[in-house]
Amino acid sequence: MNIDWPLFWDSAGPLAAAAIVGTIPLALVSFAVGMVLAIAAALARLSRNRLLSGAARLYISVIRGTPLLVQLFVVFYGLPSVGLVIDTWPSAVIALSLNVGGYAAEVVRAAILSVDKGQWEAAYMVGMSRRTALRRVILPQAARVAVPPLSNTFISLVKDTSLTSLILFSEMFRKAQEIAAFTQDFMLLYVEAGLIYWVICLVLSTGQSALERRLDRHVAVAR
Repeated sequence: MNIDWPLFWDSAGPLAAAAIVGTIPLALVSFAVGMVLAIAAALARLSRNRLLSGAARLYISVIRGTPLLVQLFVVFYGLPSVGLVIDTWPSAVIALSLNVGGYAAEVVRAAILSVDKGQWEAAYMVGMSRRTALRRVILPQAARVAVPPLSNTFISLVKDTSLTSLILFSEMFRKAQEIAAFTQDFMLLYVEAGLIYWVICLVLSTGQSALERRLDRHVAVAR
């Protein structure tokens, strides 16, 4: 296969720019919102209130049991049929955030349950309320357990943003499609986009490892 190197280098700039302006911000915002949903759903799952617990179970089940592409299409193409029209950017954020929340909720719940019950008792003995104990004692310890799987969730989210090209959101893969349609060199552009995703994920994986080592040092000092 003959590689069109001038096209490769000429397209590298627009693709990288689309990743910086579209892909990465979309992933960051969606992950942040998704984590808020995940913590809320995890706490609801742990609640003794059956209504809250049941609602959280249903949300998690629906999200984990349906494809992300279907969720994107329901938000962007389905909601207008019932009179709710949402622009591309918020549609992408809503669908991705809901997806992250559904998957990360079980990670957060498992991390909270992994904290020794004695930590709760110690917090209560010094006069903390359940909410204060959760915020100041339990969640910080649960964070160490949750970091690896949540980091993997974020890395997967970065790749999943490519699906938003199907609702016409202008992120990196959408830019690759536009350039490929103009140049008719689909293989080159799609492989190039894949390489950029790979580089981004390598950087994130390196950051994940550094964060885990940092948290391990804090745990060692605490012990």
